[in-house]
Amino acid sequence: MAKVLVAYASLTGNTEEIAELIAEGIRQAGGDAVLKSVTDCNADEIKSYESVLLGAYTWGDGELPDEFLDFYEEMDELDLSAHKAAAFGSGDTGYEIYCGAVNLIEEKLKERGATILQESLKIEYGPSAPEKETCRQFGRQFIEACTAVS
Repeated sequence: MAKVLVAYASLTGNTEEIAELIAEGIRQAGGDAVLKSVTDCNADEIKSYESVLLGAYTWGDGELPDEFLDFYEEMDELDLSAHKAAAFGSGDTGYEIYCGAVNLIEEKLKERGATILQESLKIEYGPSAPEKETCRQFGRQFIEACTAVS
C-alpha cells in the first residue's frame, strides 16, 4: 500500500490536528502515513515517498506562513511528475482570501508536475466534530485514489 508523507505547518495546532486526522484516515484505509512538521523535514524528503499531502494555515491576506517558506522554495528543485498529491489547511473566512496558502501549495505541486488526486481540504479554524470525520475521509479517499491511479 502507498507510503504517504503528510507534511504540515501549524501555529495554533489547528492544521496539526487536521494532519493527524488525515493520517489516521490513511491508516484506516491500509496506507502508511508518515506525519512531519515542515520544520522537521525538507522538501527533498518527498522523493522518498510515492505520495504527498501538504498542509498549512493561511497567514495574513492569503499568504504562506513563514515556517513553510523554505520548504515551499525547496520544492522548486523537485520533479514531482511521478508523485500523487493533494493539499489541505486551515483558514479564516473573515479574510478576503480564504485558505490562500492551500491554493498556493496546490499550485506549486501542479507546477512541479505532481498529479493532484482530489480537491483541497479547507477547514475554518480547527475541525469541528463533523469535520474531524471529513478529515479522516480525506485521508481514506486519498489512499483509494492512489490505488486507483497506480
